Amino acid sequence: MSTLIWIAVALVLVAVYLSWTAGRLDRLHSRLDAARAALDAQLLRRASVAQELATAGVLDPAASMVLYQAAHSARQAEEEHREVAESELSQTLRAVFAEQTQVEAVQQAPGGEGALGELAEAVRRVPMARRFHNDAVRSARALRTHRTVRLFRLAGHAPFPLAFEMDDEPPAALVERSS
Repeated sequence: MSTLIWIAVALVLVAVYLSWTAGRLDRLHSRLDAARAALDAQLLRRASVAQELATAGVLDPAASMVLYQAAHSARQAEEEHREVAESELSQTLRAVFAEQTQVEAVQQAPGGEGALGELAEAVRRVPMARRFHNDAVRSARALRTHRTVRLFRLAGHAPFPLAFEMDDEPPAALVERSS
């Protein structure tokens, strides 16, 4: 009789551990979803602000066209091409605002100061949002690779989390401006 009690206690402890682990994994997936939504919002904001700046008439025509096209491509990119499109927008922003003189010229234009401030804020927030997302991915992956999680299929049918890898270095002239 005491053997059955010990077996029952062991089974209850295993069930509690599995339930706790599944709950932890579910919370990590929720955190991952929230981090991805925040990243998507910041990327959309950056592309929108870049498009607004490109159409405001404060940049020279060539820079406006290039910036508008890169921002439009980033906003319209399919999920599998999104990292590349966002990286191209980062590179375009660095090319357009490579020199402090370009930033100063935009500041002199009517409404340029506000547009630059909004763009500087947007490009500053993208790396932070990407870092939070990739940290959540790393945590979820670490738990999903445990033998117990795989053996008991505690992740269910949730897709394996993927990091968002892109070039998110902001233009130096804008960073200097906001510092």
